[in-house]
Amino acid sequence: MDIILKYFPDLSETQRNQFAALADLYRDWNNKINVISRKDIDNLYEHHVLHSLAIAKAIKFRAGTKILDLGTGGGFPGIPLAIMFPESQFRLIDGTGKKILVVNEISKAIGLENCEAEQIRGENEKQKYDFIVSRAVMPLPDLVKLIKKNIAKPQHNSLPNGLMCLKGGNVNEEIKPFKHIADITDISTLFNEEWFKQKYLIYLPL
Repeated sequence: MDIILKYFPDLSETQRNQFAALADLYRDWNNKINVISRKDIDNLYEHHVLHSLAIAKAIKFRAGTKILDLGTGGGFPGIPLAIMFPESQFRLIDGTGKKILVVNEISKAIGLENCEAEQIRGENEKQKYDFIVSRAVMPLPDLVKLIKKNIAKPQHNSLPNGLMCLKGGNVNEEIKPFKHIADITDISTLFNEEWFKQKYLIYLPL
């Protein structure tokens, strides 16, 4: 939890309590349903929560912004972002029902009122959103093809509507088709822990 306060010292008491509660909740649920690698659960805040919040360093979602987390898995990046932006609306989807069960139970336990989760595949999601966020779900060209139908036209944030995607490793090949529009942030410039080397936030206006 300290690592979150290191980079986001101005959290409200509610936000601090919500972030602090995640450790026990994920540990408990992970014993029943494996949503995070068992070896990685001790690194929950650095590898999952803070990683998700790289998006919060890139954009401050305004009140009323609608965000879809596609392929949320255990709730990343959606749950940390929903805590960070309580006046924005988050919808978290995944094709695996057990993972969505965990997301719903954790959201309920910490009192997240701006977050809903549903078991549904991305191609079947019909609603429109200002932003779509995802964490290493699929190759970028496939992801863009899948979500273009879901991007709303009205724009009222500091950045044009589009995709915010967390990726690791060599992303050069994936971004080739979008290199004229892609904005790539090296996350190690935002967070100085060793683990963030070769981790990137890719923003595509769509």
